[in-house]
Amino acid sequence: MASTSSNASGGTGPDSRSGNGSSLRSHRQGIPEATVARLPVYLRALISMQERGIITVSSEELAASAGVNSAKLRKDFSYLGSYGTRGVGYEVSFLVYQISRELGLTQDWAVAIIGIGNLGHALANYGGFASRGFRVAALFDADPALTGSVVAGVRVRHADELESAIRGLGISIFVISTPAPAAQPVADRLVAAGITSILNFAPVVLNVPEGVDVRKVDLSIELQILAFHEQRKGGHALPQAGADPAAPDGGGKTAGGPAAASPDRSELDSSLIDTGIPS
Repeated sequence: MASTSSNASGGTGPDSRSGNGSSLRSHRQGIPEATVARLPVYLRALISMQERGIITVSSEELAASAGVNSAKLRKDFSYLGSYGTRGVGYEVSFLVYQISRELGLTQDWAVAIIGIGNLGHALANYGGFASRGFRVAALFDADPALTGSVVAGVRVRHADELESAIRGLGISIFVISTPAPAAQPVADRLVAAGITSILNFAPVVLNVPEGVDVRKVDLSIELQILAFHEQRKGGHALPQAGADPAAPDGGGKTAGGPAAASPDRSELDSSLIDTGIPS
């Protein structure tokens, strides 16, 4: 799941540069971030309905498809100025257009990816970008061995070409899929070159100035959250503090020996930092 890991200037994404007029930009800036995060989910459900030939949909039906409650959906749509028709519902095709416009998807966005390892290759080959108006315009990597190779029809450039390519190709959004140590220096260069929208797959929090939007995708964190819930669904008992997990009675004692010592707090902090879980 993507999360916002940087400061924003009050807007809700690239729509502030979409050229739809100051009144529309002002309106969009008033949409809560939580609502913005749900708009792509509504859009995905609506496009699926449109492909199945559905003309109108009730708030209850759309909410069920999107996995939210209908009251929240109606509140979200009120920010768009769309209230539906009582007894009829919402017109699917109009909502698709309206949400696409709000998300800035009615225009073409030039996207670049830096870090063409396994993840970068997969992202470059992902067909879902183009269908939503995101065109992969450039690929970059610091490895000279990759320079000049072609991935998904796009030539890989050396990272030294970053700034000149941003200017020449009109890139609006950058995807960082580099190893963690390289991510912050890359972000610094992107910001200096005028990039204000970054999707970060590197397992590190980026420090960026006010006005730069960063969305962070960390798959390991999502797996840890799933493990948390799976542990509880399976009824696995958590060991008590200071208990020896190997002791049959869970009492923290070895046969004929004293109770196992509790780990030092500094050791706990270190282990929590290593797993990325806040202490």
